[in-house]
Amino acid sequence: MRRRDFIMGVGGSVLSPHVAWAQQASMSAIGFLSGASADAWAPLVAAFRQGLGETGYVEGKNVTLRFRWADYRYERLPGLAADLVRRQAAVIVATGGPPAIRAAMDATQTIPIVFTIGADPVQQGFVTSLARPGGNATGITMFTAQLLKKRLQLLHELIPAAASIAALINPQNPAAQSYAEELQLAANSLRLKLHILTASNERDLDATFMTLKERRIDALLLVTDPFFENRRDQHVALAGRYLIPTIYAWREDALAGGLISYGTSIQGLYRQAGVYTGKILKGARPAELPVEQATKVELVINLTTAKALGLTVPQSLLARADEVIE
Repeated sequence: MRRRDFIMGVGGSVLSPHVAWAQQASMSAIGFLSGASADAWAPLVAAFRQGLGETGYVEGKNVTLRFRWADYRYERLPGLAADLVRRQAAVIVATGGPPAIRAAMDATQTIPIVFTIGADPVQQGFVTSLARPGGNATGITMFTAQLLKKRLQLLHELIPAAASIAALINPQNPAAQSYAEELQLAANSLRLKLHILTASNERDLDATFMTLKERRIDALLLVTDPFFENRRDQHVALAGRYLIPTIYAWREDALAGGLISYGTSIQGLYRQAGVYTGKILKGARPAELPVEQATKVELVINLTTAKALGLTVPQSLLARADEVIE
């Protein structure tokens, strides 16, 4: 927790260290467990704090936050989760991929857990049902798999002449196989030839884009994953260098120079996780707090990137866009 002075309102006197410590010790502690990194997740932590504040909880005033980052070394997560349990966190927020949720659930069956997840939490075994989670965990889902088909359709609409499309997946993601199967079904329905490519480190990313160019693949769908989100500048730059039209999940990718994005608001997702955490601190039981499904979906098109790629975006697509970057 950040150290800070506590100032008395009337006389302006500084409270003694013993009094300040006692105030801090009396606050509820929230454990924030993530498979990602602090730098990459800073905007999402800000959104989480915003949601927490909407329920009346402010860090340093009536609640403390204990961050544990795995920095994409998922093998560290069980130890980090166990540490939060030992330190008696009132709630554990598990983010940055299913491995963090699994680590938190393996570490405790009693401390409430709030998660964010792109996969189906029922299918992953984290909750009994969306309406009644039934255990000590609940949270927010964006159902990434359900949006994969729509992203493929949008990419096909943007580049109708594309006959060969690749999907880039992190093989370390527990949902990787289900993502690949969902995409293959979608590609079959569109009569597209789909190539499944994988990357889990920086060297893989460089090699993948060289492969795309060598195989003359027409376009790319980047499947959301914390690793890719942390390497946004790298993969967006590679797509531009090799002239590979790419569709992404997040608005942030299009803002960074990506061609097109279609997905839920990730910052909205984390804001709602903050709201849920506040509700639990006020007494709500995770077993009875329904898993919320993110419903707002944004289509963002970067016309500057389209021009650089030599693409003309159909007016029908522009008309449906929530945001056009020029």
